[in-house]
Amino acid sequence: MTAKTFGQALARPHNGFSVLRLALATAVVVSHAFSVTSGQPLDEPLARMTGFSLGAHAVNGFFAVSGFLVAMSLERRGAGDYVLARALRILPGVVVATLIVTLVLGPALTRLPLAEYLQAPGPWLFIRDTLTTFKSNASLPGVFADNPYRSPLGTVWTLKYEVLCYLGLLAAGLAGLLRRGPALALVAALALGLAAAAFLHPGLSEGAETRFRLPLLFASGSALYLWRDRLGHRAWPLALLALATALLQGTPLYRSLLFLTEAYGAIWLALCPALARPILEPRADLSYGIYLYGWPIQQSLHALVPSASPWLLLLPSMALTGLVAAASWVTVEKPALRLKARALAGRAPRAVVS
Repeated sequence: MTAKTFGQALARPHNGFSVLRLALATAVVVSHAFSVTSGQPLDEPLARMTGFSLGAHAVNGFFAVSGFLVAMSLERRGAGDYVLARALRILPGVVVATLIVTLVLGPALTRLPLAEYLQAPGPWLFIRDTLTTFKSNASLPGVFADNPYRSPLGTVWTLKYEVLCYLGLLAAGLAGLLRRGPALALVAALALGLAAAAFLHPGLSEGAETRFRLPLLFASGSALYLWRDRLGHRAWPLALLALATALLQGTPLYRSLLFLTEAYGAIWLALCPALARPILEPRADLSYGIYLYGWPIQQSLHALVPSASPWLLLLPSMALTGLVAAASWVTVEKPALRLKARALAGRAPRAVVS
């Protein structure tokens, strides 16, 4: 049966969120194959066409999907259960990844003697900074010294914004503001704020843009969830947004329209019948592990074979990342989700969304 609204599409027994997240995580690894070897984040064809790398577009999709699904989680569970669920999904994976990179990868690849490496303050500061502030440009002593980037966990910076968005959503729910009207107003304010910033500062820095970009994408995903029963699951709004984005490229409105297009497109695609098939449902959710471990594995391969081209290292890096992500899922993430399921078992939903 054809779904008329996003809500009806979501009510199907299956959806494409898991396979979409897997595709987005893989896209990040593909994108980093270029930047890890060259040191230029925009060193790929898509970046030259749109101003953003394939990895950046994939992160945009991640944040839109996260906003949609996390708003659904908050609606179905109370604040305490929501916090527990988010913590058990994010923290175990990044804690273990940080320890593995620091205490296994670092000693294996550092130029320093092992005793000197372990006695240096660097590894322990790296653990502290990564786990307390999600600092992604921190380095380890003698590790990746000749790589364009020295950071061994270059993707964790987005987790800071993810956690802040989680907290913002929770605050909105507790304040009774997680409703259709306020959600739409927030999306409009962020989009117009970004356009105004781009108008006033044509050379808007990447950091300033990110502070608008990721909350806008997350808020757009959340708003799409809140409007799910009133919003038709149609392709023509996506086509109009894409057309407007293409026509206004080079203007202050371009970025806001691009991010709104990507947010709508990600949710629309995840709820399309073509992806809502059991055969496409991954048996293991490897997306988070791929996102965490893709960068250190690509950094390691480039350090070991610095003369290899990005295309030559892409296949082995993808294979190794998939294997490590599978190990992370089996030994860390899946047990954490089981713990979450046991902790939440038997609790009645206590919605904070009105």
